[in-house]
Amino acid sequence: MPHFKSSEELKKILGGFFNILVSDEKIGTKLKESKLIIKFNYRHPDLSITVNCALPNAPITYNDSETKPEVEMFMDADTAHKFWLGEVNLVMAIARRQMAVKGPIPRILKLLPVIKPAYKMYKSYLA
Repeated sequence: MPHFKSSEELKKILGGFFNILVSDEKIGTKLKESKLIIKFNYRHPDLSITVNCALPNAPITYNDSETKPEVEMFMDADTAHKFWLGEVNLVMAIARRQMAVKGPIPRILKLLPVIKPAYKMYKSYLA
């Protein structure tokens, strides 16, 4: 049974979570300092979420075909949910082809320190 029943639910939950990450003093600052444009492409249900850290306040857009991302991630929405719960390891998910990543790997890896505190935030956010 899929965790997200529709694209609107996915947008509400993960989009809302990304907004919290961007506005967080520590995590948001690190994201904005990266200057990366990151696009998350989800399947089942389908939705893309772009976090534009190259712009002030790192705006989040949905199904944005205009903005050219530097990093793109592809995964099922359920995989994303499990990832943010800390149940899916990024490197293992890529190796098992549960996730695909396009972009400069060294710059992507610099964002890893953001992920661990975000796990706790996601669990709290869902509660």
